[in-house]
Amino acid sequence: MPEGTLQLNGRPAMSILSTIRTLLLFLALFAVMPATAGEPVTLRIGDTLALQLPGEETLTGDFPVDRQGEITLPEIGPLKVAGLELDKAGALIRSRLAAVFRDIERLSVRIGERKLFVAVAGQVRKPGTLELPGDATVEVAIAEAGGISAGAQLDRMKVVRGRKEIVFDYKKYMDTGDRSILPKLQPLDIVFVPISPLTGNVFMDFDAETLSRAGDGAENGGSVRIFGEVQHPAQFAYKPEMSIVDLIMRAGGVTRYASVEQIRVITDKGPVLFNLQAYLDSGDSKLLPELKKGATVFVPIVAEQIRRGKHTVYVMGEVAKPGAFEAQDGATFIDILANSGGPTRFAETRQLRIIRAGGKVEMFDLVAFTEGKVTDIPLVRPGDAILVPEKTETQEPSWLRIPTTRAVQLIGAVNKPGRYEWSDDMSLFDLISNAGGPTGQGDLSAIRILQRAGDTARPVLFDMRAYLENGGREDTVPAIHAGYIIEVPELPVDPSDNKSLWVRQGADRSIYIMGAVGAPGRYAFNASLGFLDILAAANGPAGNADLRHIRVSLRGETDAEPVHVDLSRYMETGDERLLPRLQPGDMIYVPAQDRDWIDVDTAETVRVLGAVAKPGRYTFSSRMNILDLLAQAGGPSDSALQDRIVVVNMGREVRAFHFDLLAFTRTGDARKLPVVRPGDTVYVPDKTQSQWARVMTTVKDAAQIVGLVAAVAAL
Repeated sequence: MPEGTLQLNGRPAMSILSTIRTLLLFLALFAVMPATAGEPVTLRIGDTLALQLPGEETLTGDFPVDRQGEITLPEIGPLKVAGLELDKAGALIRSRLAAVFRDIERLSVRIGERKLFVAVAGQVRKPGTLELPGDATVEVAIAEAGGISAGAQLDRMKVVRGRKEIVFDYKKYMDTGDRSILPKLQPLDIVFVPISPLTGNVFMDFDAETLSRAGDGAENGGSVRIFGEVQHPAQFAYKPEMSIVDLIMRAGGVTRYASVEQIRVITDKGPVLFNLQAYLDSGDSKLLPELKKGATVFVPIVAEQIRRGKHTVYVMGEVAKPGAFEAQDGATFIDILANSGGPTRFAETRQLRIIRAGGKVEMFDLVAFTEGKVTDIPLVRPGDAILVPEKTETQEPSWLRIPTTRAVQLIGAVNKPGRYEWSDDMSLFDLISNAGGPTGQGDLSAIRILQRAGDTARPVLFDMRAYLENGGREDTVPAIHAGYIIEVPELPVDPSDNKSLWVRQGADRSIYIMGAVGAPGRYAFNASLGFLDILAAANGPAGNADLRHIRVSLRGETDAEPVHVDLSRYMETGDERLLPRLQPGDMIYVPAQDRDWIDVDTAETVRVLGAVAKPGRYTFSSRMNILDLLAQAGGPSDSALQDRIVVVNMGREVRAFHFDLLAFTRTGDARKLPVVRPGDTVYVPDKTQSQWARVMTTVKDAAQIVGLVAAVAAL
C-alpha cells in the first residue's frame, strides 16, 4: 500500500492529499456566485446543448461543444456554435436541420452542463489539462491540480489566453479574499504558476526552514558571523549593502532575553558597542556601526543587575513585569505602564500613585481615563516611580470592575435586579433569564427599555407577553446594548383600600372608565384587551346605564370626535364591528338613563312639536320610525291636522317633507312613512292653521266690521 494512505475497515481509502484537495474544490465551487438572472447566455467550448425533438431519437440527447467550438448533428455533421447566444444558436440549428427533418419547430434547445477546458502548468503538484465545472475559478483549477508546490512565486501568477498574458497577485487574494483580483477563466486558458527566483538552478527536495537556519556563508573571509541571543546563530555570506540590522533579521531576530543596548560588533578595528534600542527609537542611521567582511556580532544576554540611570523610570506593584525601565524622550505614562505588561487582575486601577523624585505623590484613576471621563494623564519624568496597589479584598466581587460601557441595568419586578455585564451576542431574554426571571407581579406586557445614545435617551416599550404567546419575527425584539436601562414594571394593585397605589401604573398603559358602571376608575390596559374586557373589569354597567349611547374619547388622536357605541345592538347582533378598538389613554363614558335633558346631545334626539299630547325631545334610534315618535308623544290631539304632518330633516341640506297619517291608516303602506333621523324635527299642525279656518276667520272679521259700520250709520 502506498505511503500516506488511510485504512478504513481494513480497506485502502483515498489519500490525505486527495481528501484535502476534494474539500478545497468543494469549498471553492460553493463560493462561486451564480450568473445574473436575465443575462443572455453565450455558448462556449465545454458547454453541452440538450436537444429534444419528439419522435426523433437521434435529435434527443446531449450534444457537447468540442474544443473546436462545434457540435456534431445527425445527418448534418459539425456545426460551429461557440460564441453564439443560446437563442441564435437554436435558430441556426433549426435552419440547418430543416433541410433534413420535418416539423423542426418543435425542437427545443437548452444548455445542459457547462464545463471549462483549462490547463494548469508550472509549480503545482499535478500539472496538466483539466475538465472543470463551467463556473470554476483560478482557485478551483489550482486545487484540482493538486495545489501549489513549495517554491512557487504567488505574486506573479498568470493566465495565458492565446497570445495574451494576464498577470495577477494570488498572494494578495489569499490575504484579502478579494475575488476581483482573480481573472475569470475561459475555455482553453492556461494557468501558469512560476517558480520563485530565490530557489537554485538545480532541482532538489529541501526544507526551507532548515536551510535558512544553517546560513549561507562559505569562506571565513567572505562571510560574517552572529551568535548569542538570536533565534538562529549562523555564518552568512557578506554583501556590501548589508547592515547589522539586516544581519540580525537573517538570524531570525533577537530573543526575549537579549540585551539590545549592549550588542558588540568586532571588526579589524576592534570591538564596537551598538545600542539597537536607541536606533529603533530614533531611526538615526549614523548609530549603525560599519559591517565588514569577517566581522563578528555578539548579542549578550540581559544581566541581572540594579539598573539606574538618568532615563530610568520604576514600575512597582500589581503589574505583569515590575522593574526599572529606560524611558526615552516622549515616553508617556501609558507607554511605561504597557511596557511593564499592564496591571494584573488584582490591581486597584482607580488608585494608581506616581511617586515623584522629590517625594511628592500624585493619584491617577486609570478606569476613568479609559472611559473618557479624564483626558489628562500624568507626566512621568526620569527618577519617578509608578505604584499600582493591590485591590482590597471583599466578600463579593465589586460592581466597579464592570465599566458602564460594558454593563446594562435591570430594575423592577425581577428576582435579581442589578447591574449585569453585557455582550451584543445576548438578547433581552438572556438578560431576564440571568436575573432569575420576572416575579409574580412582573408585567411582561409593558417592559420599558431606555436606549442611550450619547447624552440623550429614548424609552421603548416591548410587549414580551404577546411575543411569548403569539411568537413573531426576531427583529421585532428590541436590541440591547451596553449602557441601556431595562425596567420590568409591576402589575397594578387594587387601589380600593389605598388610593396612593394607582401612581405605580403609568398613564401610557392605562385606560379610564367613568359613568354608570360598577367600579369606575383607572385600569391597566394592553393590546391583548378589548372593550368588553375593560367594561367587565369595571364590574359591568350599572342598572340605570344607557347602553345605547356609550361614548369613547380617543385621547391619542388630534381633533378626534368621540366614538358612539350601541352596546344593546351588539348584544342583539354580536357584530364585533360595533365595538371600537381601544388604545392606552382612551376614556369610556357610560351615561345614565335618567340624565338631565340638557346632557342629551341634540344629535341623539328628535323634537316633536305641535298638536300632540306630550310635545318635547325624545331619544331616537335607527330602529324607530315616525309612528314610534308620535306614540311616545301621546299621539295627535283632536285638533291636529293629521294629513299635514311636517318632518324637517336637519342634514347637510335642511329639507321638509309632508306626511299624511290618515292616508297611511287606510293603506298601511310602510313605504309612505317618511325617514326620520336623530336631530330631525316632527311638527303636527293644528286645525286652526288650515286654509279653510283662515278664510272663515277672515269672513267673520269682515261681518263684524260691516255690522259696526251699519250701527254707526243708524246713529
